[in-house]
Amino acid sequence: MNKPTLFGYGLTTKAIAKKLGGGCTFFDDKAKEPYIDEENNHIFPSDLFDPNQSQLEVTTPSFPPSHPLVKSAKNLMSEYDFFAKEMPFTVWISGTNGKTTTTQMLGHLLKRRGGVTGGNIGTPLAELDKKAPIWILESSSFTLHHTNIASPNIYLLLPITPDHLDWHGTPEQYEADKLKPLLTMKEGEMALIPKGLNLPQTNAFVVEYDSAEFIANYFNIESSKIRFKSAFLEDALLALAVTKTLFNELDYDTINSFTLDNHRQEETTDKQGRLWVNDSKATNLDATIQAVKGYDDKFIRLIIGGNDKGADLTPLFELLKGKEVQLYTIGANSEKLATLANQHQVNFTACETLESAVSIIEKERTPNDVALLSPAAASFDQFNSYKHRGEEFFKFIKNI
Repeated sequence: MNKPTLFGYGLTTKAIAKKLGGGCTFFDDKAKEPYIDEENNHIFPSDLFDPNQSQLEVTTPSFPPSHPLVKSAKNLMSEYDFFAKEMPFTVWISGTNGKTTTTQMLGHLLKRRGGVTGGNIGTPLAELDKKAPIWILESSSFTLHHTNIASPNIYLLLPITPDHLDWHGTPEQYEADKLKPLLTMKEGEMALIPKGLNLPQTNAFVVEYDSAEFIANYFNIESSKIRFKSAFLEDALLALAVTKTLFNELDYDTINSFTLDNHRQEETTDKQGRLWVNDSKATNLDATIQAVKGYDDKFIRLIIGGNDKGADLTPLFELLKGKEVQLYTIGANSEKLATLANQHQVNFTACETLESAVSIIEKERTPNDVALLSPAAASFDQFNSYKHRGEEFFKFIKNI
């Protein structure tokens, strides 16, 4: 395997260099001057790249189309393209929210059959077992944009809402990148795609779905046997749809034994037995909408706010307007949230900090309501990460 020029000194590209035995050439924005690492890789500042001296370039997924290295490259490919010839049977999973959970669920179901998970989920393709019969790859829109050769055997696309527009440029381009795998799929290969998208011409067998109920009915899955609800139920149904398609198998016991990640609608109770839900990983609009729908049988005390990256949160407030809910706003976009709450006649309390919100809720709540941290925003205005935000939330609850 020829050694490519590598763009970005990160997890994906360093794994490729290690697999190739080191001695690779990197160009990285953080490099101020050339240096050699412990694997004998040569790392150069990005502005030293000469496209005429490179026959093949592999980029880290995060570099956008506008990046100078990407624009100047003449032979650019993604990590997926680089390993396309080595891929076994693959299932690609993408979407705005839920792709990590669905990937983990399918990996859990297929583990006994030798399936392994990777991609955007944390394990680079260079580190995956090439002898594994099935790769289950969480696939970001960044990776899909840069991919032109590799193709999935099954593609699961979860519902999408405009995201990463600073990277993709427009909602239309974001959608096109999410649908790009359809362009290279072959006859007999299956794609599950949300209804209402602008599908390109494809040879794949496309199943368009609009609800968990549709998926359950189409694949003859008994939803009542699955312990998950709301968005997680749809994730589980999509994972089971794959095992039903490949092996005519529906393993309810195994899917029900799956444990969700921390900070994803993670429930706890305080000393008085009242329910608190840590959904700190809900860093965008759609994730919070799904969380609210999951608890709409209760009065919801919703903690919301942070760095929303300029997202239009109007759809969330249109949903909240018709529900029994009290908002507690925190973080950098508090003024924006107050404006939207007033426009949609949603009651709110300006709290500034998460600790203040927990303190106020503790005094106001009843035994049967739910206190839900689902911020619809990134955490970096007040916390190190969404994990830090969630951990602090639980700490405040413990101290009640």
